[in-house]
Amino acid sequence: MTWFSATAVTAELSEVLALGPVQAAWLTNGVQAGFVIGALTSSLLALSDIWRLTFVMAVASLVAGLANAMILFEPSPGIAILARMITGAALALIYPPAMKFVATWFRTSRGLAMGTMVGALTLGSALPHLVRGAGFGFDWQWVIIVSSLASLIAAVIFILVLHEGPHPFARTKADPRQIGAILRNRSVMLANLGYFGHMWELYAMWGWMLAFSAASLSASGQMSTTLPSLMAFLVIALGAPSSVIAGMIADRIGRCYTTALCMAVSGLCALTIGLSFGGPVWLLVLIAGIWGLTIVADSAQFSAAVTELSDQTLVGSALAFQMSVGFLITVFTIWLVPVIAETLGSWRWTFIALVPGPLVGIWAMLSLRRMPEAAKIANGQR
Repeated sequence: MTWFSATAVTAELSEVLALGPVQAAWLTNGVQAGFVIGALTSSLLALSDIWRLTFVMAVASLVAGLANAMILFEPSPGIAILARMITGAALALIYPPAMKFVATWFRTSRGLAMGTMVGALTLGSALPHLVRGAGFGFDWQWVIIVSSLASLIAAVIFILVLHEGPHPFARTKADPRQIGAILRNRSVMLANLGYFGHMWELYAMWGWMLAFSAASLSASGQMSTTLPSLMAFLVIALGAPSSVIAGMIADRIGRCYTTALCMAVSGLCALTIGLSFGGPVWLLVLIAGIWGLTIVADSAQFSAAVTELSDQTLVGSALAFQMSVGFLITVFTIWLVPVIAETLGSWRWTFIALVPGPLVGIWAMLSLRRMPEAAKIANGQR
């Protein structure tokens, strides 16, 4: 929940903290930038390949909750952005290790298991929008309080309840040269390229769907203070069940075909959602809903493929590397989307800029499927 806690209340925080447009954008981008720094550091130092995964995730959850709560003290813009960056860096020590943690419990149904975990992450990312949209006499502090408490509860669960599964990965030692082994593995890098294309699209859509919905409703003469938030919640939350379903499908027909299909549909939605702008609400809900279903459904399958294709002593580092570069891309696209909207003078066709990502991702995953190494993916289903 801490990921989009500030994004969900950007308008209120902009007023309370006297943020300009660029500073307001960094409430979201700060998390992404912090995640990149944290994930790269984790990959270089092989933190999740050396330390016990539950310990790493517990400490990171504690830090994320405390950094998120700093916003409640209404700090200066610089401190607020720094707090968001710390939150992102802490999340980088939760998400990749959590994917590795899930892999220790599953071999034959790894896609479903990881899809379920990403579905939970997706739902958590959507909840701040629901808290805002459902509140009467809305108070922005409650979004921050609820998301911080959730992170602190997660820390307790990580350290006291969870333990690694019956299929643990071998430990390694810190060696920055291990990045070279990841870069030289062509099958891993094709899976990474698929993920990079996916990430070009994902967080820019998640981050700006609230603004797009508000602008679309305003253009159609339907002003509402809560409907855009509920719309953003719906679009993001739909990715929760679809991630589980995509995991089931990927374990049966292969991760390459599943990810390519998801990216084809989501890319088509990015191309056509401008048709709904200023039009009937049902059309916006339809296209945005299909986009929400498909844009994140494939996410876990790229990570599952990396756990299957990587050197088994470097799985944690490989996942951290994949996500660090992927989230670095999101920093650019999250910045780019509102710049395009301002240049065009409208949000209508802004999301077309996201279409190249799925196209590159489709090519990468279909290329991977043709490689002999792809037989390691999804028990031979590729």
